[in-house]
Formats: sequence, C-alpha cells, structure tokens
Amino acid sequence: MCPAKTVDGQQRGFVIPIGGGEERINDPVILQRFVDISGGKEAYIVIIPTASQLVETGPNYEAIFKDLGVKHAISLPINSREDAQSTDYLAELDKATGIFITGGNQLRLSTILGGTPVAQAIRRLNADGVHVAGTSAGAAIMPEHMIAGGPTGALPNEQGVTFAPGLGLINKILLDQHFSQRNRLGRLLSAVSYNPFASGIGICEDTAAFIGPDGVIEVVGNGSLTVVDPSDLQYTSMAAARTGDAITLIGLKLHLLSHGDTYCLNTRIASPK
Repeated sequence: MCPAKTVDGQQRGFVIPIGGGEERINDPVILQRFVDISGGKEAYIVIIPTASQLVETGPNYEAIFKDLGVKHAISLPINSREDAQSTDYLAELDKATGIFITGGNQLRLSTILGGTPVAQAIRRLNADGVHVAGTSAGAAIMPEHMIAGGPTGALPNEQGVTFAPGLGLINKILLDQHFSQRNRLGRLLSAVSYNPFASGIGICEDTAAFIGPDGVIEVVGNGSLTVVDPSDLQYTSMAAARTGDAITLIGLKLHLLSHGDTYCLNTRIASPK
C-alpha cells in the first residue's frame, strides 16, 4: 500500500512515529513540536486511542494537549469496526490539523481500523497536509508493512519477525519502537533482510522521527534512532535459511542518530546536526 496521493502540489503532512514513553510533563519536547507544527494554540488535535483498552487513555491525552495550550483536542473512542465508520468521528477528523494515535496493542489498531473509512480518512488527510503522530503501537502501524511481533535479541533469524498490514502512511521504512529498551535489533534486522527496499528505523523511548514531506527524518527527543541502511547490501541468506539457522547479512550500514541529526530516506544519507 503506497501513501495516498497528494493533489495538485499539496504538501504532505509530517509522519511522526514516537518510540513510546514520551515525556508528557517536564519539557515534553516531542509533543510540543507536534503541537507547534499543527498550529500551536489554534491546532485541532484529534486523538485515536484505539490501541489502548484503558478508557482513560484518550481523555488523558486531551488534557496533555490542552496543557500545552491547544484549544481543541478531542479523543474518538473507536473500539470497533462499526465505530470506525461513524460519520460523527469522520467529521471530527476532517477538522484536524494534527492526528495523534496512542500506544497499546498494534493488532487492535490493524484489526479495528484496517480498511475502514477512518483509516482511509487518516491517509487522505495526511496527503492533504495534516500531520500524523503516533506513539508505541501508534507508531508501529504507520508504515505499509507493520512489525506485529517477534522475539527479542540482537541477532536476526529465520523466525525473527511477524508482519501485518499497516496504515501505509509511508512505504520507505520498516519501523520498530521501544527499540533499545526491549532489545529489538534482531527483529529489525530480520525485517530488513526479507527485502532491502526499505530502511529499517528503530526508535528508542522518548524519541521521535519527524519525517517531512521531503523524505528527511529529523530526530527529536532524548534517546537514539537506529537506522539500518540496506542500500549496499550484497547478500542475505534469509531465502535459504531453515529454522534455527543464523542469518548472513553482508554490506549493511548502521547509523545511530540523536537529537537534531537527520537521515534522508531518498538519498540514504545521514547527517549530524
């Protein structure tokens, strides 16, 4: 699934995956940056708490965004595929200057939102210039191919990752979150080894990748962004691997980036701040 097409030169909105655990009270640099680009005090933030089964998740984020000065922040309690067809919820989305997808279980997101009018609206609105941020599970679902699961560990293996369809807001990355905290390098390497078309992006907690319409990622936050760049990959043994086999990957590049550093998805060039 490719990102929705822009219309007549319209600039696409930012796609902002957050690694989870973002600071919300003391110097919430990630959420503040999201608010600023979404219009500041005049922003209209629509929150999608579907991944969480906690009823307070949506209202909590409403309060967080209002504490950051946003006049209009509303949570849409979408808990079923029927909810994801609500004309009232679609009308709220059409007012959005920023959409925020909370954490929880990414398979709740994909099974409830996948293919629904709400999912289609999020894709269309992003193509129309609306910024879409998501934390943890809300970040995981953003790419075309969503990492749905896989074991922890530093090394790739033949059963190292499980995929499910994502929202398709971007198709140039494979993405994992809570990255260093949950030791997920191995499953990101496994994901990249299947098809080196996409760059692998691992995002630590309290860290975000602000992906602009020009394909440039800017790192924002207090952790690291790990980039697995397969542009010079010479060989992967994944196609011939049997259960339990170690995986050979020759020619990968690995970048570790921090606040202010950038990586261009089009040129695959990393730059310090």
